[in-house]
Amino acid sequence: MLEGLKVIECGHFIAAPFCAKLLADLGAEVLKVEAPGQGDRSRDHGPFRGDLPHPEGSGLFLYLNANKRGITLNLGSAEGRQILDDLLRGADVLIEDHPPQQAEALGLSYATLAESHPRLIVTSLTPFGQTGPWRDRQAYDLNACAISGISWAIGQPDREPLSLPLSQGEYQAGLNAAAATLAALLARKRTGRGQQVDISQTDLLAFYAAVNSLLFTPHALRWHRAGRRAFGSGGRYPYTILPCKDGYVCLIARARPEWERFLQAIGSPSWADDPRYQNRYRMGKEYPDEVDALLLPWLKEHTKEEIFAFCRRHQIPFAPVREIAEVMEDPQLKARGFWEEIDHPEAGRFRSPGLPYAMAPPPTSRRPAPRLGEHNAEVYGQLGVSPETQARWKREGIV
Repeated sequence: MLEGLKVIECGHFIAAPFCAKLLADLGAEVLKVEAPGQGDRSRDHGPFRGDLPHPEGSGLFLYLNANKRGITLNLGSAEGRQILDDLLRGADVLIEDHPPQQAEALGLSYATLAESHPRLIVTSLTPFGQTGPWRDRQAYDLNACAISGISWAIGQPDREPLSLPLSQGEYQAGLNAAAATLAALLARKRTGRGQQVDISQTDLLAFYAAVNSLLFTPHALRWHRAGRRAFGSGGRYPYTILPCKDGYVCLIARARPEWERFLQAIGSPSWADDPRYQNRYRMGKEYPDEVDALLLPWLKEHTKEEIFAFCRRHQIPFAPVREIAEVMEDPQLKARGFWEEIDHPEAGRFRSPGLPYAMAPPPTSRRPAPRLGEHNAEVYGQLGVSPETQARWKREGIV
């Protein structure tokens, strides 16, 4: 689909590499640039097979950088920056994640690049964006979650706010960046010129938080942490997660008939006819713990898969809360071919998440994540650089 599109990635950890991966999975030719000797810092991030750290064995790196070629290049050297400029002459997109001031020092600012590469799309992913008083500050995913306001809604109401789990802020930044990059490429078809795509992780998380806040502020309601109970029910019970015999299940009955079917299915307990347990808004707002306690004896007698099957038969939208090992065996995901078997020369054979969408024909996996500097000779040879010059670059720490 994106065959022929040439992308250069100068990024670290998750956000920028994930943006580049999404394009690579659609067929773009992505060249990953890493620092000599150390590489992307995600190489130091687990999980590792056998819990043995290895720069070519990080599960995170192997996932984020599949379908890319990889080179090493010291962008801190004048010669390294010239080499990158030569590579950019044939590129459509540059993906980078340096603070603006650092990008300017490296010659990676859009203002600089647009002069010599007017058709280039420069996608910049940073914690706070290219403008504003905090533009040059660095931050972690936890910082962006806190500053954006989204942490205020995560966690138990009587405990401290929490960050989004599993680096979701980073992945959301990469996803938004990929979508905006594709839009910029469409615009280039019309105008003939490139542009900068400016992704602020804090902006996008604040956007998610603000959209939800619009539901509350017109009514002078204070947004609060709901813990295992969610806002999505409009306050109606149940919309929660509770323990069962072997784990947890989520209980959802937005419509009154769903709640009534559930009560009938579990044998119409004596308390079911009590008016106190008919007003689902009051149940959710005033005494949800009391109702939870009435349901727990039945839940504790059944496993989550038994409850899942039971509720499907009765058209009740409850579902099991699965652990990662269970997700990997999920029959629905298997039926859709979600998992891919990857062979890597260093890490061996492993199972990796596939694409988060289905297409016909499906994009195919072309290569595993690159070893550090794996494609140096190939890429620099295509630039016409002799083996002798490449050897000198290596001695001098340029590649």
